[in-house]
Amino acid sequence: MRLSEDFISELKYRSDISDIASSYMQLKRRGRNLVGLCPFHGEKTPSFNIYTENGSFYCFGCGAGGDVITFIMKIENLDYMEAVKFLAQRAGMDMPEETVDDSMSKLRTRVFEANREAARFYYSKLYSPEGSAALNYLHTRVLTDNTIRRFGLGYSPNSRFALTNHLKAKGFTDSELIAANLVFKARSGNGVVDRFVDRAMFPIIDLRGNVIGFGGRIMSDQKPKYLNTSDTIVFNKSQNLFSLNNAKNSGTRRLILCEGYMDVITLNQAGFTDAVATLGTALTTEQAMLMKRYCDEVVICYDADEAGQKATQRAIGILRNTGLVVRVLSIPDGKDPDEFIRKNGDKGTAAFKNILENSGNDVEYRLFKLKQNYDIKTTDGKFAYLSQAVKVLSSLDNRMEQDIYASKLSAEVEVEKNSILEQIKKSERAKYRNDRKNEFSKLSSKISGRDDKINPQHSKKPRATVAEQNLIAYLINNPDKLSFIEKKITPDDFVTDFNKSLFEYFSKRIKDSKEPLTTLSADFTADEVSAIVSIITKYSQVAATDTALLEYINTIKEENLKPTDTDIASSSKDEFDTFLKKLKEKHK
Repeated sequence: MRLSEDFISELKYRSDISDIASSYMQLKRRGRNLVGLCPFHGEKTPSFNIYTENGSFYCFGCGAGGDVITFIMKIENLDYMEAVKFLAQRAGMDMPEETVDDSMSKLRTRVFEANREAARFYYSKLYSPEGSAALNYLHTRVLTDNTIRRFGLGYSPNSRFALTNHLKAKGFTDSELIAANLVFKARSGNGVVDRFVDRAMFPIIDLRGNVIGFGGRIMSDQKPKYLNTSDTIVFNKSQNLFSLNNAKNSGTRRLILCEGYMDVITLNQAGFTDAVATLGTALTTEQAMLMKRYCDEVVICYDADEAGQKATQRAIGILRNTGLVVRVLSIPDGKDPDEFIRKNGDKGTAAFKNILENSGNDVEYRLFKLKQNYDIKTTDGKFAYLSQAVKVLSSLDNRMEQDIYASKLSAEVEVEKNSILEQIKKSERAKYRNDRKNEFSKLSSKISGRDDKINPQHSKKPRATVAEQNLIAYLINNPDKLSFIEKKITPDDFVTDFNKSLFEYFSKRIKDSKEPLTTLSADFTADEVSAIVSIITKYSQVAATDTALLEYINTIKEENLKPTDTDIASSSKDEFDTFLKKLKEKHK
């Protein structure tokens, strides 16, 4: 059953978007609105706006937008019903008794339940005779039973049906288990089989304590060594971090970013509970933004091999772009955190703490790595090193920071500091030109509609699309004009299907005397809501007069009359002459 609009209206009234957003990010007042750095993408200049008059938000940088429900859906990775429940609990409101979840919410709930039951099953098997090899492996990695229990580690038996049979006996269906990615269809086409077989299992737990997926390490020589849950309706590997549920309660505003599960678990056992890891992928912007909610500083602690160093360089750029302070930890002898702590025995914790406290920032790390590539005793080596170092320093926003490193470089390579600073400015100008070029390219693509996934007809009919959007925005802001508009134009006059559906949707709500924007989050996807809010936001930048309204209508009708390339190619001379005649009459 659909939630009543009265309930949603009251929920929004009690859930002021300014208060809600302020608990996730810093906001500053700008006139009647609030602005801040967007929590959904990395940026240095605030482009995230909250419009207090209508309780909406919109980011001019990434295009995210919507109401308070949409905000919670995006930032907490929830579906619509879960976001409503989240806000209702926060506001002290009871969900309507007659309300039942839709099919997707029910399936999400069943996937959570299946994952939790699977984690219990794997844990029990770890301490059974068939799990002895996996338990021995974890013990040889110096993990205690207490640590194993705390992280819920387990073992998936060497059978294609062990978990399948167990979960089916618990009442789970094949479709639910496939949705959880715990099983997949058998090659024979008959039934399903376990996804994880003969592996040490690492449950992945979200910030609310739900088991959302698993990582599994093979106990044999088969490949792949590690297998992770694929993306599901409750799990997106690019938007989650292993052990963040523990790290957020560590009491610090620092996170140690590791490569793998064992590094994180070993560090936790050693007392470094602020360790997290990505989930089988390179660090993403979404993960960096998630980290920013719980820390001010990130210490990158990747492996010392070539792949680890490349990943470090990439992570530095992503983390810096979110405004986080970045440091890089270099472990002696190329060891990873897990191996380093184990090899140092009783002194492992103190030894790791020492290198952690003495780790340099990301700039020092990048300059150090660059220096290793050149022989600065030679003129050519010195010039090549300086050329690359200048590029690093030109990427820094803080002039004082640039000055400090320019001084260090000057002393290191015996080159005048002013010469280095001049090259930094030259590099900045080149970077500025390149950034402007990229921005222009993005703007051009946006105007042309090439990247419009919500309205795919935009790129072919850009003039009509803009006129339709302006008309829709005018209608939403002037619902009393609906009768006048309907005398001038009908939905069939619209050129693009998406905008036609919006015009019909908002017209019906206005006729039914309902507030146009109340149920957007329930009736449209998050991306569609963002597109609608974008249309409404842009309205404030265009004319809102009756004359402008008529121009929108005329443009739409004119564009509607235009034949497509296919129409022109297949039309007869008489049909083409008729089209030209209609256009001439339109302009009389």
